[in-house]
Amino acid sequence: MKNLQLLLLSLLSLSCFAQDLVVIDTIKLKCSYEYKYLRDTTDINKTYSSPDLLHLQIGSKCSKCFSYRTYQTDSIKAYGNLHETYKRIFKEADSKGWNTEQLTAVLPHKKMCTKVYKNYPDSKTTVTESILLEFFQYEEDTNLQEWDLLSDSTKTIMGYECQMATCKFRGREWTAWFALDIPISDGPWKLSGLPGLIMEAYDRGYQHWFCINGLQQVAAEPLFFGTDGKDISTFQKVKRTDLLTLQYKFLKDPDSFNEMSFGMSMGSNNNEIKRDLLERE
Repeated sequence: MKNLQLLLLSLLSLSCFAQDLVVIDTIKLKCSYEYKYLRDTTDINKTYSSPDLLHLQIGSKCSKCFSYRTYQTDSIKAYGNLHETYKRIFKEADSKGWNTEQLTAVLPHKKMCTKVYKNYPDSKTTVTESILLEFFQYEEDTNLQEWDLLSDSTKTIMGYECQMATCKFRGREWTAWFALDIPISDGPWKLSGLPGLIMEAYDRGYQHWFCINGLQQVAAEPLFFGTDGKDISTFQKVKRTDLLTLQYKFLKDPDSFNEMSFGMSMGSNNNEIKRDLLERE
């Protein structure tokens, strides 16, 4: 597995020189989070998605949060040979007798398509998103959550004592655990605004759940804005609420959305995706 991971990293390194990416800061701290969500909010058995791996890159002025799974797939599509990469992975998996979990850990596959750039531009947050092959972009304020701190509730995460905070944000009630010993007001996805790094966060009912699983200080690495293989000037500038409406339309009827966007139907029926978005309003 180690050799295969080195192969994937070598392919991804090509993206560092892509002309469609813009350097907006220098990374000083890298965080990784496991992210899971309920696949079907109507399922009483509460079956979760396979975990996504979110990377939070924190610079001097701004930060970027994105899915490594999606980044990995986009990079190989843009600069490598996805078909050949899959063939190599399945060949190694077969020779070493990997189980499904081991295979999924290295197999390139898209997950969350949202990228969140906090404090880019100054005091604003830029969000990019894709639905099928269409790319969108919008801006909003940074630190939108109004947290209530509960100093008498603590727990330890990755060796750090964390304090509890709660808030209501766009249709969900969030609980977050933050580390005062890491005085960085940031966290996964859009969550931020606390006096320490958010280490874990989940909504009421645990439909969405983030938990940190890695921290790494780095000397100086570029923090990029953009998507591998995609000209950022082609991103459609939209209002957040308009994009949210499009996302819900896609979940309700993916085939009709595909036909509306590309004039092509997949011919499927009753294909509603019964999961809920991170933002409900």
